[in-house]
Amino acid sequence: MKLTLPASESKLITRREVFRAFGTAAALAALPSLRAATAGKDSLPMQFYKSLTEEQRAKICLPVDHAKRQYVSNWWYICPEQRLHTFYTKDQQDLVRQIFGSLHHPEHREKMHWQVQKDLMGQIKNTPSVGFFGTPKDKDFEFIYTGHHVTRRCNAHSDQGLGFGGAPIFYGNFAKAFNESKDHEGNPFWYQGLVFNEFVKALDGKQQAKILVGREPRGENPAKVIEKRMTDLPGLSCADLSRDQQAKLLETMRRMLVCFRPDDVAATMKTIEDKRVVERLFVSCYGGPYDIGNDRVWDTWQIEGPDMVWYFRGVPHIHGYFHLAA
Repeated sequence: MKLTLPASESKLITRREVFRAFGTAAALAALPSLRAATAGKDSLPMQFYKSLTEEQRAKICLPVDHAKRQYVSNWWYICPEQRLHTFYTKDQQDLVRQIFGSLHHPEHREKMHWQVQKDLMGQIKNTPSVGFFGTPKDKDFEFIYTGHHVTRRCNAHSDQGLGFGGAPIFYGNFAKAFNESKDHEGNPFWYQGLVFNEFVKALDGKQQAKILVGREPRGENPAKVIEKRMTDLPGLSCADLSRDQQAKLLETMRRMLVCFRPDDVAATMKTIEDKRVVERLFVSCYGGPYDIGNDRVWDTWQIEGPDMVWYFRGVPHIHGYFHLAA
């Protein structure tokens, strides 16, 4: 697989520029004004929105129903000409870093910041881009953060997680090499693969045979990778699982989402449970070239149905797409 870089200048990022774009724990500790502001009534995204000049708002605030709201890719920029290191003040950059951190479980924040910095690949041109869909007048006013191996989003009105707003997110990384080994050393998302494989091993022999399919996994064309199929769903039907097995799948999904903000995980799982989404899901695994080391520890799998798509590809490194309809 060939890695394609965006067409742009290839200036090497300096240590000073990394700190400027993303900050450090020490830098944040030295900004009591920002910490104090966080304790106010405005959410972190709303604080960032209010800090924008009219010129900045005109560039990064898109219509609430903009087509890009449902877009996701492994490498894209919501506002490609407006990057964190060039378009915002240092205080605004630090506030964006706080927002991004807040979208993750406290125990995973350091790894998530590391992933973003690692996937800059040492080049300032790969710095992320952020934006908004809508305005504070919209109930579904949304903040979005995009870049290489990262798409995160949240409702901008609240610091309480409300799920992902019915739009897709992306996470991924190659930690030590573009072509990762079967153990994905250092990859902050391989824990999901291990948790998923625990679920597979708990199935009986016939179920394990059915979950392994001979077809290709989804392609990663942005329009297709999150397309929710109504028919022709591969693998094991979760309607055929026992109640205990369905409960185990729910717990597996909850554990796999643990890197994200606990409130977002709770809201997401509540939607899945309240709408009985599990009964309409199919689970599939992919062998051959998609099983690194041919060890039957599945590196590539899908959980999908008419209501959601969860695609996890570990070859040559991890790409994860999650899209729940509500």
